[in-house]
This record gives sequence, structure tokens and C-alpha cells, in this order.
Amino acid sequence: MALAFVARVAHSSSLQLSACFNGEALSSSSNSTLFMGAPLTFSGSALSGKQLHSRKQLVVFSKKFSGLEEAMRIKRERELKSVKKVTRRPPLRRGRVSPRLLVPDHIPKPPYAGSNLLPEISSEYQSHDSEGIVHMRAACELAARVLDNAGKLVRPSVTTNEIDKAVHQMIIDAGAYPSPLGYGGFPKSVCTSVNECMCHGIPDSRQLQDGDIINIDVTVYLNGYHGDTSKTFLCGDVSDAMKHLVKVTEECLERGIAVCKDGASFKKIGKRISEHAEKYGYGVVERFVGHGVGSIFHSEPLIYHHRNDQPGHMVEGQTFTIEPILTLGSIECITWPDNWTTVTADGSPAAQFEHSILITKTGAEILTTY
Repeated sequence: MALAFVARVAHSSSLQLSACFNGEALSSSSNSTLFMGAPLTFSGSALSGKQLHSRKQLVVFSKKFSGLEEAMRIKRERELKSVKKVTRRPPLRRGRVSPRLLVPDHIPKPPYAGSNLLPEISSEYQSHDSEGIVHMRAACELAARVLDNAGKLVRPSVTTNEIDKAVHQMIIDAGAYPSPLGYGGFPKSVCTSVNECMCHGIPDSRQLQDGDIINIDVTVYLNGYHGDTSKTFLCGDVSDAMKHLVKVTEECLERGIAVCKDGASFKKIGKRISEHAEKYGYGVVERFVGHGVGSIFHSEPLIYHHRNDQPGHMVEGQTFTIEPILTLGSIECITWPDNWTTVTADGSPAAQFEHSILITKTGAEILTTY
């Protein structure tokens, strides 16, 4: 479950990279004339035969380079157009929200259960001994199993409220508590974010439509530990553009995890995710971040998915989430009056994937799997 965070980070490097991908000149210096295939000028002094030959070679090279650059630019523009061509769907509307479901008294509950106050983000980095890691693995494995079973319910005409009921039942049947329920007043046991909803969608009476995409975000509290994971699922016949967005978003998560290990800087995660997303012209949402997870639902470190200069290094035994959100359009967002549901400002689709991971000496163990 993502945390909202308003970040102000310099974007000079990403802007330059974006300009390069769009085939624009990055510099107005004289060197740029060669790359743009502009005429070359020489002084009025006489040129030797060798100099004339060099000049002709340089002009030929300039033309060849310019032609190659132009071909690459056209190819890239065609790719972006084909990927971003998506039929505008009707905007998401709030359905009827049913009363929250009950949790049996014998199931242990997290400290925030029963309060509508949003807990503060703990400054404690969550590192674990061998016993804690065993508990984390168990909670995360349960979350992964529940999520995969929830995904099997995704089809046209099914309501997100039905998905919530199924998730709730699976979790309490396992003797665990659905972590989102009651967190800061959140009224449901799972987050269901459809189409342009970036995250924190509240399950309701809306039926899934053919061609929708839906992120299901499951967190369970088992034996005092939280396991947190999410996936974006396809509903029926989904457009190629939205399928591609979902595919690249999952790839971004995988690339972010790949840089993690003891001693690695946290900022590498955002760099690697941004590099991959920018290849396809997708936006990486900055407002929502990953977080430490363990006996506490949300804690430091905050994991930025975009380019950033935040300090800090990973330490063996730490657990946290990585959960990038990519969009087909604007990364700006609007939060509905329910204070949870957050949608893209321009109505463009968004996709998200999330894992809880454990930092090891040589890499990262994905805990939310089985």
C-alpha cells in the first residue's frame, strides 16, 4: 500500500534524457550543427587538396549521421504513437460503498485498528533477526497467495466489492488481519484501483468492464508482521496500449529490485525505474512512494520511484516495499473527497506493481511470492 509524499526533486537529468529520446538537440553549441546536419562553414583562406578531401568526408559523414538520426527519430515517434493510442474510456465514478466487514475477535489486530486517525510514518528502519525474517516470510507468502486468488476473480461484471469480500474471507480464514481495514479510516480490506485510479481505490458496487485494468493491493497482518503486495490485472479484452503499460510497469519493478543489495544506495531504485519507463514515454508518479514494512505497516525508508538525490544505503536484514506507478499521460493526480481514491489528473490509465523485499548480502529476496 503506497504512501503519499510530495517531493520536490531537480529533474535536469531526466529532462535531458527525455529530450534526447525525442530527437531534439541537447546543445546549441557549434558541435550541434554536425549532429543536426547543418551546413559546415570554413574560413575564407585557401584550402589544400587534403583539406578539401577532409571537408567532403565530413559533409558526407554529417549527412549520413543526420539521416540515421532522422530515421531513428521517426521510428521512435511511430512507436510512441502506436503505444499511446488508447480509446478514451468513460471516467471512473464512485459506486455504493457497503459497510466494512467484521474481523473475528480471536484474530490479533494491529495497533491502529479501531481508530480513524492516520498513523504517523515511523522513523524506524525495520531490520530483522532470523525469527523476524521467518515471520515476514509467512506474512508475505500469505499476501501473495491471497493476491493471486483475488486476481482469478477479475472478469467483466464482477464488482470490486465482491473482490473485497473474497479477499477479506481468505485473510481471516488464515488467522490474519487485512491491514488496510481501518487504517486511517480506510473502510475496506483491500485497495482496488481501476483504470485511471493510481492507487487506494475503495471497493464498491461498480462492475468491472471489458477492457478495464485493475490493481489489487493486498496487505495482511499475521503474527505481528505485515506482508504487502499488489499487481495490475487485465479484465477481458484490454487494448494493446494498456497491456503494454502494465507490462512495462512490472518490468520497472523487476529492474528496481535488481539493484538492491547490502550497501546499495536507495536512489538507484528510482534511477533504474525511470530509465526503463522513459524508453516508452511513460510517466513515473512521484507522489506515492514505497516504504519500510514489518511489524509496522509504514515506516522509513521512503522509496522514491523517480530520479532523486535522497541519501541512504540499504542494510542486510532490512525489509521494505518497491511499488512504482506508471501512467500513459500526466503524473499529476486528484484525490477524491473520500480522501483515498487518487486518479490521474488527465484521466489517463495508470498501472502499479508491488513487492515486499528483504535485503541480503548479495541482493534482495522477494518475500511476496510462493
